[in-house]
Amino acid sequence: MSTNWTAKRERKAEVKSRASEPSAMFSRCRVVGCSRPARAGTGDGLDTRFCRSHADHYARHGSPYKASYKAHEINPYRAAAQAWVEANQSDAYVANAIDRVATLLRTAGPHVEAFRLRGLSPQERAKAAWARLRKAGIDPRRVVATWLAVEMIIRDDPQAERKAEFKQVQAAKLVHRMASGTHKQWGEGPTATELHVYPRPRGRVLRHMGEALEKACELLVEHRGSDLFKRSPN
Repeated sequence: MSTNWTAKRERKAEVKSRASEPSAMFSRCRVVGCSRPARAGTGDGLDTRFCRSHADHYARHGSPYKASYKAHEINPYRAAAQAWVEANQSDAYVANAIDRVATLLRTAGPHVEAFRLRGLSPQERAKAAWARLRKAGIDPRRVVATWLAVEMIIRDDPQAERKAEFKQVQAAKLVHRMASGTHKQWGEGPTATELHVYPRPRGRVLRHMGEALEKACELLVEHRGSDLFKRSPN
């Protein structure tokens, strides 16, 4: 993965210059009830839709107002989905999804330590995340079950965010955490030096991962979703 540092510096300078010039056209964040201006109207960024707070929320959760599901909310669905996948792994559509996820892991490219991600594009970082999962030996069935769990909880949520992007980000965050960091140790005993680096799960990296995972599981959800949803914890 090579990086054109000169082009990146020039692009960074251009964006910084544009972001420092506030526009009066964007005087209000688009989230209902928010009185703050969009970032493009403050000289704090180029976002024409959201204020800084809601822009950050959107980057991390896939929605400017809906928060990610908490562990105690999603874990029962993950357990139910995992059990269903394992019980039906010989089914053609389940096997297809597992194979597609295995292909994502296998074709992700070389493993890249988390502290070497700086300068990579979001798509390259997404591939690096898949490579970390492969190196960690993550079972593709767990990844498939995670997507199904998100499908299930959104279906049961009376106040769900129905946009595909939210679903993609929710699943990608859970998958990303399965092998999110790089851990190094030099020496032994009390004089040992340790390094622990965890990439932040947010932004376009999650979108790339979520889109790939959705495509891997789309036939499974289309053809076996009705049976799966009957196993919902709620």
